[in-house]
Amino acid sequence: MLSNRGGGADPGGQSITTDQKPPRTVGLAGSILINLNAVVGSGIFALPAVLFASAGTFAPYAILLFAVFYGCIVAVAAKLSTVFRQSGGAQLYAEHAFGRFVGFEIGLFGLASNTAGSAANFHVLVSYLAAVFPVFDDPVIKLCTIAVLAVSFTCLSISGTVRSINTIALGTFLKFFPLVGLCLLGFAMNGVPTEVELPQFTQIESIALLMAFAFSGADVATVAAGETKNPRATIMRGIFINLAGVAVFYAIIQLAYIAIAPDPSELDSPLAAAGAVVIGPTGALAISLAVIFSVATFQLNVFVAIPRLIYGMARRGLLPDFLTYVSPRFQTPAAAIGVYGLIIGALALSGTFGSLAILLVSADQILFTSSIAALIVMWRRNDGGIADHMDARWWVIVPVAIAMVGWLYMQVPLSAFGAVAALMATGVVLYLLSKRSAVEHETIDLPQRRT
Repeated sequence: MLSNRGGGADPGGQSITTDQKPPRTVGLAGSILINLNAVVGSGIFALPAVLFASAGTFAPYAILLFAVFYGCIVAVAAKLSTVFRQSGGAQLYAEHAFGRFVGFEIGLFGLASNTAGSAANFHVLVSYLAAVFPVFDDPVIKLCTIAVLAVSFTCLSISGTVRSINTIALGTFLKFFPLVGLCLLGFAMNGVPTEVELPQFTQIESIALLMAFAFSGADVATVAAGETKNPRATIMRGIFINLAGVAVFYAIIQLAYIAIAPDPSELDSPLAAAGAVVIGPTGALAISLAVIFSVATFQLNVFVAIPRLIYGMARRGLLPDFLTYVSPRFQTPAAAIGVYGLIIGALALSGTFGSLAILLVSADQILFTSSIAALIVMWRRNDGGIADHMDARWWVIVPVAIAMVGWLYMQVPLSAFGAVAALMATGVVLYLLSKRSAVEHETIDLPQRRT
């Protein structure tokens, strides 16, 4: 049932209502930025050397080719986003298609794997800081820095969605500017490589795994659909524009790496090595700083997007009701962001996120599977008129997506399935406990038909 609770007043004289919803402030550019920074984190700075070792001069073309196949997977989320207007992404789609319990479990998988990755990234960020500024190597300073970063990202995310998106835009510029400069200088010095040699068939599997990691997160903007302007059109456009842009950018970076030809043994920091070849120590330093900006922007992006999953689940009565609180001053889901920041900070400081890390391997495939299944069910039932907009292309896209996810499942180690089973069992207990303090503020909103 819908809640009809009263409110109070804040010190600034604004009315506080616990049923207030954040405004829709994220446009197409913001949606693209969220997807972009969910994909391009620290991996791009190590990918060129590893991919070149596997695919050689074919690597740039392997990126573009894989993007076409991976695009079939994200196309599923993109199509589903044209029906829904609320936050939640894969969790929301599963909740609608298969019921509240399945939706809760899918949301739990997304949160568990994400918290592990986000906590680990704070350690990655401080490690990169220490590489440039050795003072961060001190264990006490490292822990203090992690605590300060967790609090800072939490406060910035609470302080306003537009402010957070603008900060993400600045971080995106700061990380891309040195990379674009590296490419331009590399091509100016050595030209654009034109020689292409096909890799051996036995190398295709390792190449595809690298690409799956490199493109993961391309649909994360669906999680924040509740704060997106015209989400049924904006999110789908943002997903495909971002995927195409990232694929082209990855390919250009790979071409520049081949053109510059740095020491191939520099597997940990190949782009920094390429920067050193182009303009010496200054180039290496510029790329190292770009890594810091990239990881920091990736983290802020996570703090903006993922709490909307918590908020959306709470709004629909799947999590405790206090998580629906929206700051009347900043108009953000402050309670969900604060709890998320507290969990990430605690995991990062304690180091216990390692027990969840194995879920990172399987969680993406579980989320993809649930979305594909939700699309098939909704297609059959014509929920929200979705079948009216499914043309013959989808008879190719859906089977390719199923085949891709099935192949990725085959790469998951057996040890991950034990962690999956344990989390599912935990989900049963948490689902029952959450129902005691949950209030259903809204149901899932689908259009009857669309033109």
